[in-house]
Amino acid sequence: MSRLFKGRSDRIGLPPGSLVHVGEKRSEAEITVIDYGGAQVQERKLKKAEEVYQYRDRPTVTWINVDGLHQIEVLEEIGKCFGLHRLVLEDILNTDHRPKVEDFGKYIYIVLKMLSYDNANNEVVSEQVSLVLGSNFVLSFQEDITSGDVFNPIRERIRTDGSQIRTMGADYLAYSLMDIVIDNYFVVLETLGERIDDIEEELVTNPASQTLQGIHNLKKEMLYLRKSVWPLREVIYSLERSESQLVTKTTAVYLRDVYDHTIQVIDTIETFRDTVSGMLDIYLSSVSNRLNSVMKVLTVIATIFMPLTFLAGVYGMNFRHMPELEWTWGYPVVLLVMFSVGISMLVYFRKKKWL
Repeated sequence: MSRLFKGRSDRIGLPPGSLVHVGEKRSEAEITVIDYGGAQVQERKLKKAEEVYQYRDRPTVTWINVDGLHQIEVLEEIGKCFGLHRLVLEDILNTDHRPKVEDFGKYIYIVLKMLSYDNANNEVVSEQVSLVLGSNFVLSFQEDITSGDVFNPIRERIRTDGSQIRTMGADYLAYSLMDIVIDNYFVVLETLGERIDDIEEELVTNPASQTLQGIHNLKKEMLYLRKSVWPLREVIYSLERSESQLVTKTTAVYLRDVYDHTIQVIDTIETFRDTVSGMLDIYLSSVSNRLNSVMKVLTVIATIFMPLTFLAGVYGMNFRHMPELEWTWGYPVVLLVMFSVGISMLVYFRKKKWL
């Protein structure tokens, strides 16, 4: 549950626009710039935030990516350069935001979640990505650089001569970044689907307490995924229908495709949630059936031994005038009778299909 609600105690009582980082302090801020237009591509890493001013009014498309958010002075400088509202900077620093989109006229602010799967801990890892779309620039803000991102294919496309992204505007770059983030959701869902298949096989073959723990963990992952992805449908729909001049009609067509992918991701998550909920019922039924099988065996054994116990009790009373006590063949005859009764009951139970 700690992943669903990050601590915000440091912000209590502060006025709107107060810049306080909410989240883990993971890495030092790293600023990279890719500036392209036509046949030219310039890519460099900035040492100081003040260097972004040279890219403010260029006719080319500029992508500035910032990894690491807890250095507030870096965000303040970038915000000052591109005229970002203090509330936007506050939202960028708050890494617990749900996906959303806000149109500020001169720029559009977008929040979405970049998901990956941690195989070591068997859990979904989420990183908030904030995008600011301007007329000729895109700013992207990520929590951490150490874990990497999914944007490398976009960087390669920009570096490739003749690629479509080189001939399009900043809105197409923003679309490309959102598209690859959402496409990466399918990789995470594929891994979760494999986990669900493994647990379903355990349910059929040999359900154990570890199986129940696995189901419980999957339910938490589904809840976490739903919180991270569900609002994204509204974000993409708003961008597609936006009347902002920053989003061209050409890019709106591509956003429609992203919207379809988002719906598919949400449908898959809902299907997985229903499957995991059903797996809990299957687990309880399997445990109950196994307990019933054990109780049936024990009941059959107890039922068979009831008449045998009766015979043993009768001949264990040792009354003086019991004629069988003096009979030479009494003991083997009683054993034969007890054996015959047991076999007869087993045959009867099998005939009734109780065994």
